[in-house]
Amino acid sequence: MAAQESLTGLLAATSLFQDLDEPALKALAQEMRKVAFEAGQLIFTRGDEGRDAYLVTEGRVRLSVLTPEGRELSFAHAEPGSVFGEIAMIDEGPRSADATAVTKVTAHALSRSAFLRAAEKEPALSDAMMRFLCRRIREADQQLEAIALCPIEVRLARFFLAAVNAKEADDLDSDVEIQFTMSQSELALLIGASRPKVNTALSMLESSGAIKRGKNSILCNIEELENIAGLD
Repeated sequence: MAAQESLTGLLAATSLFQDLDEPALKALAQEMRKVAFEAGQLIFTRGDEGRDAYLVTEGRVRLSVLTPEGRELSFAHAEPGSVFGEIAMIDEGPRSADATAVTKVTAHALSRSAFLRAAEKEPALSDAMMRFLCRRIREADQQLEAIALCPIEVRLARFFLAAVNAKEADDLDSDVEIQFTMSQSELALLIGASRPKVNTALSMLESSGAIKRGKNSILCNIEELENIAGLD
């Protein structure tokens, strides 16, 4: 019962399901099944058939594609509270990316049939999914633009600002601490750069006072990050 309530609360905190009332959230939670993946395990591959979306409850999943030259481009990490795999679940098409467990992962899978049943009862869910997918497209456009046009330090500044916004900090004019355990290699994949260049850019951000690195966290100076990101 406690696990079911915890899942219901996690669903309510997602942008996709937050508009549902408590009975609908509980019904949706009952439709979901718990799954687990080991660190390094391939959850699905681009081109695979897929009928499930996943809600991450523990761990981190890398979403990436391989270029024709064999280079991996990571465009997002799904962490606790994140939904991934929704595109193939909705349109019944092939998977659009690879999904790999970066750490041990616990998630809850939602089948297409379960989603359709919930959407039939709750029209707000279909609207939420449309907004969710549109936001995904906007984020992908912004990421491609940043990789093509922006220096690495600008990409990093925008990455940390996005992490702060995801935390929904109350006071964005002050320093905000975020949990950060991602390796520099993973960070490099996400922003489309090499690890040595990311290391140099991180040092530049730290020397400017934009960030302060801790063991498992980063203290972000919002004003300085916005200056570097060109958002002031």
